[in-house]
Formats: sequence, structure tokens, C-alpha cells
Amino acid sequence: MKLVIVDYGAGNLRSVARAVTHVGGEPLISSSGRDVERAEALIVPGVGAAADTMRNLKRHALVDPIREYIAGGRPFLGVCMGQQALFDVSEEGGEHPCLGVLPGRVVRLPDGLKVPHMGWNQVRIVRPHPIFDGIPDGSNFYFVHSYYPRPDDAETVIGETEYGVTFPSVVGRDNVVATQFHPEKSGDMGLRMYENFLRIAAGASVG
Repeated sequence: MKLVIVDYGAGNLRSVARAVTHVGGEPLISSSGRDVERAEALIVPGVGAAADTMRNLKRHALVDPIREYIAGGRPFLGVCMGQQALFDVSEEGGEHPCLGVLPGRVVRLPDGLKVPHMGWNQVRIVRPHPIFDGIPDGSNFYFVHSYYPRPDDAETVIGETEYGVTFPSVVGRDNVVATQFHPEKSGDMGLRMYENFLRIAAGASVG
């Protein structure tokens, strides 16, 4: 199975690759649109601001290949900015168009909270999904973020977290799943999540 981790200059891709390798994956780290097009499973990690993320994806000519990959129905995992970039618009630093895969906006955490939201927090499972196989409801994962997605379609929310507001910490639709937290920084449960994604992808490639 050709598993590609998209390299557009995001700071956390090496730690994502190590986590995926630890659970048996053999990831290719690539900034090539051709590799994205040929992938059987795709992970888009990311930290930082939406404007920088989209600028770098455009600079590497990755926007259309990622959209086409997702439209083709192949397994996709987004992590942190890789989740936020799936939505229509991010309000971080202005109004920035994103990939538009999932309808909705990315908005700032409420005033009065310590921002960024940094550290461990619980994820409540809203809807069953194979990404949660073997992961108890209420498990803790590691977060670092100041913005969060506000989907137009509540059906895309499969996990949520409380931090001054209830926000979607895991979203998914069809072949797409994405987390606001960093599984690669989240100990055994985070590793299990990457393992689950590999299983989802392996099942899709067989099918």
C-alpha cells in the first residue's frame, strides 16, 4: 500500500512519520503532486496558520491533487492544520479560502480562554467510526490550537472536546477523517488511531 505523508513545510510531519512507522506503516514523505495522485492512503499533517498552509500547498502545486485524491474516494487523514484546511474558510488572520472539502468555517476559540488550547483533553465519541476502534470514549489526546472548525453539517462531527466551548475534535465524511489534536503526541491512544487509519486504508486498497 502506497501511504504518502504530504510535505508542504509543516513542522510535525517527521513525528507523524515516526508514529506511522511505529505501528507498521511504510510512509513516503513527499511534496510531489504526482505522489499524491498515485497514493492509496494520504496523511496531511500541519501546524501553524491557515494562510501559510494554503500558500505552501499552492506553492507546491498540491491543492488540486489533494482535492482530486479525496474526490476519488481514497482514505485520507488530516491532522491539526490538516483538519482545518479541509473546510471552506479559515478566519485565522483574516478570511482565507481553504480546500473546501467539508462545508464550514474555522473560527477562533472564545475570548477569555487561555489560547492556544495546549495540553491533554478528553475526546467524546459522538458517532461510531473505525478510527476509534479500541479507543475508549473519553480518552485523552494532546492539543495545540487557537482555532477550531465549525462545520455546517453536524453529521461530519464524530468526536468532540470541551474547552470553553464544545468543538469538533474529530470530523469525518466518507473516505475522510481528521483530528484537531496530534495523535503522534498522544501516547498509546494516538498510536492506536494511526494503526486504525492503516487498517481502514488496507481495507480500502483490498476492496
